[in-house]
Amino acid sequence: MKKITNLKEFACTPDRFLGGHRLCPGCAHSMIVREVVNATDDDLVVSTATGCLEVCSAIYPYTSWDVSWIHIGFENAAAAISGAEAMHKALKRKGKLYTDRPVKFVAFGGDGGTYDIGFQALSGATERGHDFLYVCLDNEGYMNTGGQRSSSTPIGAHTTTSPRGRVSYGEKQKKKDITMIMAAHGSPYVATACPSYWKDLAVKAQKALETEGPTFINALSPCTTEWKFKPEETVRIGELAVESCAFPLYEIENGTKLRITYRPKKKIPVKEYLGAQGRFSHLFKKGNEWILDLWQKQVDEYWDYLQRREECGV
Repeated sequence: MKKITNLKEFACTPDRFLGGHRLCPGCAHSMIVREVVNATDDDLVVSTATGCLEVCSAIYPYTSWDVSWIHIGFENAAAAISGAEAMHKALKRKGKLYTDRPVKFVAFGGDGGTYDIGFQALSGATERGHDFLYVCLDNEGYMNTGGQRSSSTPIGAHTTTSPRGRVSYGEKQKKKDITMIMAAHGSPYVATACPSYWKDLAVKAQKALETEGPTFINALSPCTTEWKFKPEETVRIGELAVESCAFPLYEIENGTKLRITYRPKKKIPVKEYLGAQGRFSHLFKKGNEWILDLWQKQVDEYWDYLQRREECGV
């Protein structure tokens, strides 16, 4: 597998996820996918759950995928890729493969198809020990079907099924910690990532692809349409998420050993991240100050937890 040395070299890598797709201007999905599939020159088999990525990248008879690609239902991305991986092993064992080139197996799903609908398939494929990488494109809601809340939607966010109003401040539940859940499966490698930090994401993708067994990356994917920010601000929104530690970057190996991969030089208040998005604008009105305080408290506590765990070497 090739090694990433600098941005110019990486940017000149032949694309395996091509332009011309119908993703929204400013959508982070294409940034994440391009970095992941370009992080290796091995052959790839990719499965994609129904969602924004699928409906916008393969409108028959056109496709943006220059790899072997499977579209499968909302709930079955992990099941499909684990089946393809098992078939490949069987054919290799029987000497029926047409090439000796290494093949990597990758699944992409949104947070709806990962945290919620597809979790059973993902958990099962991980428990069985299939050799594949699963990448969650985490835009914190069901954006392909109208912006409904998912179990990835953070507290206070306005969605079509957890709307703000006179008697509601938006989403009531805390965001599920899917990365820690996957680490608890004993996966040999799990990580968080953000496309605003290209090298961190690319290196983690390479590390996950080089690791034998089921690996997982939860990649924050800011959504210009439903998070309510200008398309040209996608990278900045991702930076605010990481610099405020609302979405910290770390990796866990073998379910236990945690390492923080990016530490903000000066941690910014979480309200700077929330204030840049229309879905949280109501939190800055009188009477909702307690939600901003709760956000900051939860972010600070989680960041402290990650640092303590890293220091303990577990």
